Amino acid sequence: MSSNSSDLKKTIRRERLAARDAIAADLRIEKSLAMAEHGAGIAFEPGTVVSGFSPIRSEADIRPLMFSMREKGAKLCLPVVLDRETIVFRDLVRGAELVDTGFGTAGPGPEAEVLDPELLLVPLSAFDAAGNRIGYGAGHYDRAIARLRAKGVRPQLVGIAFSCQEVEEVPAEPHDVPLDAILTEDGLRQLGGRA
Repeated sequence: MSSNSSDLKKTIRRERLAARDAIAADLRIEKSLAMAEHGAGIAFEPGTVVSGFSPIRSEADIRPLMFSMREKGAKLCLPVVLDRETIVFRDLVRGAELVDTGFGTAGPGPEAEVLDPELLLVPLSAFDAAGNRIGYGAGHYDRAIARLRAKGVRPQLVGIAFSCQEVEEVPAEPHDVPLDAILTEDGLRQLGGRA
């Protein structure tokens, strides 16, 4: 990655996360509930393995969406950070105890089965209308998607963000995998993804 592109991504990330942080907590709840309603438009077959996430900092709370997806037959899992390079997706069994999984979030413990999600609900810092996204800078999801693809799994990628996180253009690079859809409080938008 060129230093110009890297610097631009850092600037965009900082600006869009600041905009997200500025959303009042009660309004963030309202927007998250609107996302859950719009998320009903995400199509999947019963039995599909869906990766969600527990919200950290000012992220949207997609637990209501995950609950409704489970009610429609999704098999849920959560990402767990193993080290600086790797996240795995552990089976989220109803009633199982959640443990600290790093980055201020909780998830299934090491006894939980590791799954290969077919649909990923992806947190992000910023996105554009072409489906390009900026994550949090660690590259965990990019590497996880690459590992899944190497195994022949091509997960559907649905970005989760508030509308204030949209930018005119994200500087995309060859290794970046575009989103298939973006879910905000304003609705579900299908994008160009599916390369």
